[in-house]
Amino acid sequence: MMNHRPAMHGVWQRPYLMTVALLLSFWGGCTITETGSGSSDRETPGTLTIATWNVQALFDGDESGIEYDDYLQAAGWSAEKYQARLNSLSKAIGRMAEQAPDILGLEEIENVRVLEDMVSGPLADYGYQYLCFAANPGAALGIGLVSRFPLAETRVHSITAYGKTIPRPILEVQLQVQNQPLALLVCHWKAKQGETEKNAATESLRRASARIILRRLQELRQEHPAIPVLIMGDLNENHNEWYRGGETTLTALLPDDPKAAERTGLRIEAETFDGSERKIPEDFLILSGNKPPKSEYFPPPALALYSPWGNELHDGSYFYKGAWETIDHFLLTESLFDRVGWDFDTAVVIRQEPFINAQERPYAYNPRTGTGLSDHLPLMLTLRLLTGPEPLEP
Repeated sequence: MMNHRPAMHGVWQRPYLMTVALLLSFWGGCTITETGSGSSDRETPGTLTIATWNVQALFDGDESGIEYDDYLQAAGWSAEKYQARLNSLSKAIGRMAEQAPDILGLEEIENVRVLEDMVSGPLADYGYQYLCFAANPGAALGIGLVSRFPLAETRVHSITAYGKTIPRPILEVQLQVQNQPLALLVCHWKAKQGETEKNAATESLRRASARIILRRLQELRQEHPAIPVLIMGDLNENHNEWYRGGETTLTALLPDDPKAAERTGLRIEAETFDGSERKIPEDFLILSGNKPPKSEYFPPPALALYSPWGNELHDGSYFYKGAWETIDHFLLTESLFDRVGWDFDTAVVIRQEPFINAQERPYAYNPRTGTGLSDHLPLMLTLRLLTGPEPLEP
């Protein structure tokens, strides 16, 4: 059970797992910047496109002492290489679909200046007039978002668990498009580290991130019952991680599967569930292929999220040791399937040039040669504005 208590200066300090961890979350944790660059021809859209992309260590041209070794001046990194990379990434963003996405979440960004340089420079013609960035103090990289539409509110969730601060916070953005609300949670969870023991340690940190998302979803349901929520970003965990691990170890992302439910101790007992109080899942997200998402094997009040992997999305977005991985995600709440307001339409992996190489794998960036884009492929999702059974004309 979590107790909420306000701290000084408007920051909320919330105990997590008793004294094991601490969550700091606060409104206005990132600065909403209105760039005024470009103009948008998407002021009254019938569809809304949202993309997420881990752009692989996008450092600026200055040296502050927190950069990775390959991005130091001694290794050949320079302002010229930085500008060239901004140009190539921005050109690629403009080719994600028929036009650049309306909203773009980006992972592995060094600082807010990088976003500002992108939207005021090579992305200036795409109408991104609003941006937001968040990072932990002293961290080399953070997460950001650029948008054609105003950002109504932002919140940053920074998590310390088991004596370790998770490298990147969760960035929450709420906005209104066509007078319809939408909440986005942009994430970059802790990466796996290869060895079984190390993976167990990093899994606990991913589950800590899942816990914060789950609790925030529960809070949003109380504050804004009908608001659709989209979780997006690099979660460093496959949608089928439970199966990959032999169905023995609880993971931050769990399928709506009877064995997984039984492993957690939360399995529905046939037809006998009478609505009496049950333990709420606290540190894993339940993934469903149902539209709208609904858990068949976890008892109420378990909250299931729709994952496009295995449905609209196939293969993967990241290629590691000869195999595709599905570690980049969109996870959708049931309000994105209620046929009112913004509703899920489709999702795709952007698997085309210039994002892929000759082997049709992600064209990873090489800071020494300046070639490539990123070791991740972007995902793009389309929402359609509905007012009932029939969609509006675009």
